[in-house]
Amino acid sequence: MAVFAVPFGIVGGRLYHLITTPQPYFGEGGHPLDALKIWHGGLGIWGAIALGALGAWLGCRRFHVPFRVYADAATPGVIFAHALGRWGNWFNNELYGRATDAPWGLTIHQWDESQGRAVVDASGKPVVIGTFQPTFLYESVFLVLLGLLLLRLDKVRDFAPGQIFALYVIGYPCGRVVMEFMRSDEANHILGLRVNVWTCLLVFLLGIWLYLSAGRAASARGQVDPASSSGRVDTSPAPSSGPSDTADPGPGSSTSP
Repeated sequence: MAVFAVPFGIVGGRLYHLITTPQPYFGEGGHPLDALKIWHGGLGIWGAIALGALGAWLGCRRFHVPFRVYADAATPGVIFAHALGRWGNWFNNELYGRATDAPWGLTIHQWDESQGRAVVDASGKPVVIGTFQPTFLYESVFLVLLGLLLLRLDKVRDFAPGQIFALYVIGYPCGRVVMEFMRSDEANHILGLRVNVWTCLLVFLLGIWLYLSAGRAASARGQVDPASSSGRVDTSPAPSSGPSDTADPGPGSSTSP
């Protein structure tokens, strides 16, 4: 499925970045062709997950695999890959938080975009802007914990197909919105809030809908107990369609009318 999901995810991540941050490419003095240079950075995780999921769905259709089952199986790997991918922000010198003097503060250098490296002073040392909150690190740790939590939950209770993936969609925005309020980089705003804050809200609501719809779909197929709101699999035996356990009346016996 990765053959379908990965290319779609890359395109989706780039499209989200271009839609939410169009100025460097299509604004005054922008360079439209730079929109194709994904190696310079600029991939939005929201778009990557959305189109990546679409690609996976197409792959599942192609190979006749239930998408919800596949999504649940892939979710832990996606989360841990997401956590690892956050370290790209460190290499790109981007998406850090506010200034801090904490021991774990991230040292940020003045960056030469054209050269893809730090600016150096007369002595050849990189020019330091300051130390900032490493929001990429916080998010990476949060994602690892989220992945471990979902793995644990999957072992201790039963979920309808698709609900583990839905919990990822619900859980990630809860951590991401905290990081958004910690960040200090330039961003487009709607009604005073960063675009990604609104995206967090919409994705959170989408996750709730996915969770509930997965439960309803499983109930309709008889995969879960409709009376259970937890989505637990119904393991009660089906009614027997064979002969009744009641003994037939013997010869000469009478029955009431």
